[in-house]
Amino acid sequence: MIAISHARAAKPQRKVDRASHPEDTVIDLGGGVKIGGGHFQVIAGPCSVEGDNLLTIAARCKAAGATLLRGGAYKPRTSPYDHQGMGERGLDLLLEARAQTGMPIVSEVMDTRDVELFVNRGIDVMQIGARNAQNFALLKEVGRTKTPVLLKRGMASTLEELLMAAEYIMSEGNERVILCERGIRTFETATRNTFDLNAIPALHHLTHLPVAADPSHATGCARYVGPMALAACAAGADALEIEVHDDPANAWSDGPQALTCDEFDTTMERIRAIRSAISSPRGE
Repeated sequence: MIAISHARAAKPQRKVDRASHPEDTVIDLGGGVKIGGGHFQVIAGPCSVEGDNLLTIAARCKAAGATLLRGGAYKPRTSPYDHQGMGERGLDLLLEARAQTGMPIVSEVMDTRDVELFVNRGIDVMQIGARNAQNFALLKEVGRTKTPVLLKRGMASTLEELLMAAEYIMSEGNERVILCERGIRTFETATRNTFDLNAIPALHHLTHLPVAADPSHATGCARYVGPMALAACAAGADALEIEVHDDPANAWSDGPQALTCDEFDTTMERIRAIRSAISSPRGE
């Protein structure tokens, strides 16, 4: 029998674990916007960057209280015939929207070959989507940068798998990671995914990293996005990522789950009410 050395058998000290970092991590996302440790942010915008309407959407999102702008220039789609994103032109439009609104931007990177492009263009937060949550080459590549990473939970990933995906990034030197619960695939078909609200307090117990929630991809239906955004707030999410479009019926991707700008205004009012309630001292 071959003896296994103690060094090999022992569990390594993981960077992601709260035991290694008892205090909540606070991440500066640019423009003075911070997340974690009591800093709460709302990331809003269209699923796909489609054109100049991004500037209108960005202005409305900021006016409603959003602090970061989301938009996909590169899109992972189930069908190869669906809109795949505008590519570099989409990044240009996001940068233009940032210049006009001052909001840091969040956009999904899908390929190791594009990471350098995102860094050179100054994208504030690189998002790793659910389909790439265990693309270890991509996780390592973004881990070699200093750019904050919004890491989404895989479609059927356990929390342990999500944490280990974050560990891949952090082990390469980039410890500016935000975890994102976006629903998991179950037998339920009434919604796009099953929103695992348990994940928010569970992750806060297990890790020091900020925890965001995406009620848009979790539900796949605009009608349910507002209520689940409020529920995620009450559960202690450090951020929300919400899809907003000026004309959801004609959106190039994921229109059914996008809020209109007016609906987003109302949702933000309710989010502020929930935030005020949960931050009030007991008895008030």
